[in-house]
Amino acid sequence: MDTNDTSSLTGFGAGKVILLGEHSVVYGYPALAGPLSRGVTAKGEPANKCQLVIPDALMPEQRKVLKAAFARAMAACGEPGVKVSFDTDLPLSMGLGSSGALSVACSRVLLQAAGRKGTASEVAAVAWEMEQEFHGTPSGVDHTTSAMEQLILYRRKPGAEQGRAKVVESPKAVKLVVVMAGARSPTKQTVGALRERQKRWSERYQRIFREIGLLASEGAEAVEEGDLEALGDVMNVNHGLLAALGLSSPGLDDMVHRLRNMGALGAKLTGAGGDGGAVIGLFQDTGPVVHELTRLGIRCFDSQLAGPRAEGTRGAA
Repeated sequence: MDTNDTSSLTGFGAGKVILLGEHSVVYGYPALAGPLSRGVTAKGEPANKCQLVIPDALMPEQRKVLKAAFARAMAACGEPGVKVSFDTDLPLSMGLGSSGALSVACSRVLLQAAGRKGTASEVAAVAWEMEQEFHGTPSGVDHTTSAMEQLILYRRKPGAEQGRAKVVESPKAVKLVVVMAGARSPTKQTVGALRERQKRWSERYQRIFREIGLLASEGAEAVEEGDLEALGDVMNVNHGLLAALGLSSPGLDDMVHRLRNMGALGAKLTGAGGDGGAVIGLFQDTGPVVHELTRLGIRCFDSQLAGPRAEGTRGAA
């Protein structure tokens, strides 16, 4: 495609799941995260000035933040003459990286409109501008996972401006069922409450964060070895530690145990947690699980994070 042709610009930003290591990643420990098959698709068309079409359904505060975030991205790309619109098939406010996916999708279109190739690192740099507006001090794991579209072990050490990502490859397919387990409180609220507890009992909470970071590294090793049972066990232990941090709820715990009873090798909450959100289960065969949960009226979908893929499916092998 001619990168200067703004008549047919599209950019996809994958949603993400944190397989292991949420919350502790904010404190400098590693997290294992992978891209979802679902995400945000942005489209660009020629325009006199650089602009974003903002959905009518957004609340005034959401519109304000989105405008400010897009302004940072378009400034980073030299304000090319393109009007950007977007659509999503990603469940919102569920801890699945919707803002990171939006940031990556918009960044890809802006970079193409500016005549730049839009490598993963370029996309991540522009998306980082938007993510800082959305979240203030994000760890960077969401937009990095989305931009790279591969399972990664991500770590941003305390004081570092940027995190580092190592691609984690698997000889076996790593397949998840992602289940919506009720609405959740805003991420800032959940993270803020945890930060206050961490300040009050710092040594105790740091021990737990450190252990979660170790689990993420162990999980990455299990993936590389194709040991899905070991990966599942690490996921189960990680959920227990997140519950110990006060980040789970009866609704999340119930869904975790339901997935385990359906044959999940491991199941846990993913994302910020709190009173609701998304739960993930690791299965060798996701089809029957999605069929049964859907029959019961439970919102869910499946996605592959790593390993050999059927031809034509999204993501890196």
